[in-house]
Amino acid sequence: MDLTGRVAIVTGGARGIGAAISRELAAAGARVVINYQRSAAEAQALAEQLGGLAVEADIGTAAGTKALVEAAQALGPIDVLVNNAGITRDGLMMRMSDEDWRAVLDVNLDGVFRMCREVSMLMISKRRGSIINITSLSGVRGNAGQANYAASKAAVAAMSRSLAKEVAKRNVRVNCVAPGFVDTDMVRAMDHRIVEGVTQAVPMRRLGRPEEIAKVVRFLASDDASYVTGQEWSVDGGLGV
Repeated sequence: MDLTGRVAIVTGGARGIGAAISRELAAAGARVVINYQRSAAEAQALAEQLGGLAVEADIGTAAGTKALVEAAQALGPIDVLVNNAGITRDGLMMRMSDEDWRAVLDVNLDGVFRMCREVSMLMISKRRGSIINITSLSGVRGNAGQANYAASKAAVAAMSRSLAKEVAKRNVRVNCVAPGFVDTDMVRAMDHRIVEGVTQAVPMRRLGRPEEIAKVVRFLASDDASYVTGQEWSVDGGLGV
């Protein structure tokens, strides 16, 4: 799963699952562009550690998307795109505001769409590339209190399958990785009783580790996955079975 010399963008790449992906791709030899919006200190420190580039950009906007892609191209042609950035605005649908619905879709769906559109055109021109979109078990099964988040992730999965068919003839692959409950700051902030209940529901009886998601991303980014496209890989300890 060698990525020596390749340029990889990881959106939301400074913390949690994104940071683990950034480290894993760098360990494979990639030059990693770590996108962030608020985690400046973490992003700069990680970029320095990995010999990569930290780029502040809000991918929920067209201007942010353009700025990130242009900054990444300073390192060379983009070979790998990992759309990991995402937000939550949880609440029951009957009480969910238009603003909370739109905020999640702006980043989780529209941002991924714009990044895929910009980067896929570049990849098509050089007839090589791998796009990995981070979806979620919530997008596969739904989750109470996450109608906006689940809808965004399910839409990304469907969009990815369509894009995969459009670009396959140009040797560009598009796949998704759908994590279950992973030991991140977001999960640690949840009520411990909820986390314990979820852990008991996972057949493997534990939360996932960010590194376990990252290793699947590394495989899909590499030439070892050269005949894999249009797929959504669940990494959830069996919770979605």
